[in-house]
Amino acid sequence: MGSADSKLNFRKAVIQLTTKTQPVEATDDAFWDQFWADTATSVQDVFALVPAAEIRAVREESPSNLATLCYKAVEKLVQGAESGCHSEKEKQIVLNCSRLLTRVLPCIFEDPDWRGFFWSTVPGAGRGGGEDDDENARPLAESLLLAIADLLFCPDFTVQSHRRSTVDSAEDIHSLDSCEYIWEAGVGFAHSPQPSYIHDMNRMELLKLLLTCFSEAMYLPPAADCGNTNPWVQFFCSTENRHALPLFTSLLNTVCAYDPVGYGIPYNHLLFSDYREPLVEEAAQVLIVTLDHDSTTSASPTVDGTTTGTAMDDADDFQFILKGIARLLSNPLLQTYLPNSTKKIQFHQELLVLFWKLCDFNKKFLFFVLKSSDVLDILVPILYFLNDARADQSRVGLMHIGVFILLLLSGERNFGVRLNKPYSVRVPMDIPVFTGTHADLLIVVFHKIITSGHQRLQPLFDCLLTIVVNVSPYLKSLSMVAANKLLHLLEAFSTTWFLFSAAQNHHLVFFLLEVFNNIIQYQFDGNSNLVYAIIRKRSVFHQLANLPTDPPAIHKALQRRRRAPEPLSRTGSQEGASMEGSRPAVPAEPGTLKTSLVATPGLALGRGVDGGSRVLAEVLGGSGRVAWSRAPGPRGVGGIRRSISQVGGRCRLVGARLVQRLSRWGAAVAGFSPPPPTPRHRQANGEVPGVRGWHLAIPGASAPAELGRGQPSHGGGHPGLLESASLGIPFLPVL
Repeated sequence: MGSADSKLNFRKAVIQLTTKTQPVEATDDAFWDQFWADTATSVQDVFALVPAAEIRAVREESPSNLATLCYKAVEKLVQGAESGCHSEKEKQIVLNCSRLLTRVLPCIFEDPDWRGFFWSTVPGAGRGGGEDDDENARPLAESLLLAIADLLFCPDFTVQSHRRSTVDSAEDIHSLDSCEYIWEAGVGFAHSPQPSYIHDMNRMELLKLLLTCFSEAMYLPPAADCGNTNPWVQFFCSTENRHALPLFTSLLNTVCAYDPVGYGIPYNHLLFSDYREPLVEEAAQVLIVTLDHDSTTSASPTVDGTTTGTAMDDADDFQFILKGIARLLSNPLLQTYLPNSTKKIQFHQELLVLFWKLCDFNKKFLFFVLKSSDVLDILVPILYFLNDARADQSRVGLMHIGVFILLLLSGERNFGVRLNKPYSVRVPMDIPVFTGTHADLLIVVFHKIITSGHQRLQPLFDCLLTIVVNVSPYLKSLSMVAANKLLHLLEAFSTTWFLFSAAQNHHLVFFLLEVFNNIIQYQFDGNSNLVYAIIRKRSVFHQLANLPTDPPAIHKALQRRRRAPEPLSRTGSQEGASMEGSRPAVPAEPGTLKTSLVATPGLALGRGVDGGSRVLAEVLGGSGRVAWSRAPGPRGVGGIRRSISQVGGRCRLVGARLVQRLSRWGAAVAGFSPPPPTPRHRQANGEVPGVRGWHLAIPGASAPAELGRGQPSHGGGHPGLLESASLGIPFLPVL
């Protein structure tokens, strides 16, 4: 009955506030105490008993009453911070005021006429303590933020007291060193306080209010918010807040020290409620907001004269942060014999953003991550999340942050070298089974994203291929699966209709050719699988070297694409073999395009080239310069004339480097060089000028066996495959 009566009284107070047309005096404590003096209201009760429509009605009809309500609630928080919240009644009043402000503030922020309310001065709230000094009066927002900061380090309310007797005076509260009350051991603090459910719940209520204060930027128009800093975050991170650095450390340690599995008891999360996870999620969100503010300002000093993000430079601190984030990111990947026996966290997107901000803001931490072997413990979860979210358009933001993290890491040599570590831990992903390295996993997942991802991911194709380009000089041995995926992408992106359908599509081909060049030049010896795949698909390079440049041919190619779209063919590939225990990604919603390359030509990855394939040196050599001309029709280039001569040049470079490397295997290629640019390389009779025949380049052989003139031979058992395929030895021209 007591709980029901408390809710009824609270609801009556809300109704009285909405129905009063006359202003209620701030001195009427009997009326205002109805909103926070009751001890039976929870955060769910406050949100249910105070509808947003009624708050907006009070804002429009009785603005003075709403202003007084906010002022009185902030006043109670300030009083609680100054007194130290000794009694249970004071603690409950502080919590009720926090919940009420969390409910009311969004309705105030959404009205442009109210946005300056909290930054107006309040009589009697002087900066220096002088109540009569109106010129130095502190704005209501500053009083609220300082009160929240003090309450987050209030002994016996949000932190454990170090004294047996409680702090008695306001002077002791204001002189309290919050660095001694950091919430969790880790960065800059070695003592691990005893966990307390009550303290964690109180911290979470205050952090929710703090996030609500920071959310004012969400209600600003984009034009007005551009280039402007958030005044709430700016003040909270300034030297005015003496708790800024201890709070940053507390939040970071709380996130990185959290272990959702614990002792590993199966199904423990079903028997006991985890009160720590909501606090960790709130802490991560507050960290992201404050770090984002630091990155947008020239300087955001704390009490020690440094910014919160750059104050860390110890290797042990970096190791603690990296281990903690990797442990939390890997949590959804855990597999056990008992299904659903371990707890799975749901705030991995916040963790990715936090990791991105830490790497972007503290370069020392980024360098530590890159030289650490634990960087692969970050890579695998990111690839898992990317593969899982590729078809869900509601998680495009997660895809962007994951790709940006990998792009940042790929810019350093150590990351590319680490990718050569064998991939042995099997993660439940719907990708082909392969035996290889982490580089193979990276390429296979990227191929999956490009070929079966949502259409909104197409702007990320440049970033995905740039990552592969960055790491390609360090990839010592690609598996056959990964090599086939790269050639499959090249074949899809090099189709005529795709190249001419957008002005920037040729960049994708350029990136793939750059990958082949880097691997052939720097890691040729261990990449026979890729070399073999390139030779099998050499017709793709020949097509690139002979791209149509006249408008009628371009228009014809685009019309052919419009008339007869063909789905992706995976005949003969290993695409159907998925890993055991895998689950498919969430499909795209009805009405959306379910694949980015749905109309790419049918490809048979497991089959060789036909008998009419061009000579290796000629095809890979290219034909020099290929111009991008304007094509007529609505699907033309749109009046833009661009040159893609780099594509032809890269084709020739692939051929030159590949032939140069193949000569190490005993190939007789003395005096060979790619042919000069010509409109047509093959004569009318089908022979290649300047090539007398073909031979097998067998290492150690005294004289290669000549196979014919002008045309390569193929094995009888497997049509389309070169005879030397089983030996891994390519055909070379006899000059």
